[in-house]
Amino acid sequence: MKLQTIKLYVLSAVLFGLLANPCFAETVNVAVAANFTDAAKEIAKQFKEKSGHDAVLSFGASGQFYTQIKENAPFQVFLSADEERPKKLIEEGFGVGGSEFTYAIGKLVLWSKKSGFVKNEEVLKKGDFSKLSIANPASAPYGVAAIEVMKALKVYDALQPKIVQGNNIAQAFQFVDTENAELGFIAQSQIVDRKEGASWQVPQKLYSEIKQDAVLLKTGEKNEAAKAFLVFLKGSVAKEIIKKFGYGIVGRS
Repeated sequence: MKLQTIKLYVLSAVLFGLLANPCFAETVNVAVAANFTDAAKEIAKQFKEKSGHDAVLSFGASGQFYTQIKENAPFQVFLSADEERPKKLIEEGFGVGGSEFTYAIGKLVLWSKKSGFVKNEEVLKKGDFSKLSIANPASAPYGVAAIEVMKALKVYDALQPKIVQGNNIAQAFQFVDTENAELGFIAQSQIVDRKEGASWQVPQKLYSEIKQDAVLLKTGEKNEAAKAFLVFLKGSVAKEIIKKFGYGIVGRS
């Protein structure tokens, strides 16, 4: 065997050893919109298995994360429930320009834990309930969408006294799940595996499309795990998980 060929084999082996060595794995801290909790957990697990990097996830309302990031919270990636906040973070110098993209399109549903209680918009028009749960529209895009739906159906003024707000979509769901509210506007992803209850998938024409954008934060510019996570999020494995949890993806329903 020629000396040059031997050197090539040795170099390849060394490089493979470096790439496979867990000592080179990094950690990325990801701020995740609450509606994306279950999908993000599964994506992070697959990301770990395929890259060796760890994605540490924190869940909450997009508006709260936006404020925290501007106050130098230790996140390197932000998965928002809207497209406005990632763009604003870039404009304000906290996000990396050109790194933002739509990772999921959210779908709004009206859900009750009571079987047969919800069939369509008629339940809202009749108003035969005492509490309607939504996410806080000041910080959660799904809350904004819920109000848009009620206004489009011309029931908002009548239902406003019955509205209870969760800090985020997870808490809005909890109110209905614990039956502290008879029904509520939640993300479809939250009831993908739920057998009980009744739901109405709200027609897209009644609310603005919920484009959920991701962005690399300036704090993650030199973090290999952060950049790798966003690449993974765009890939086929993550897209299949996203669709499985009831989201649309760009170019498909």
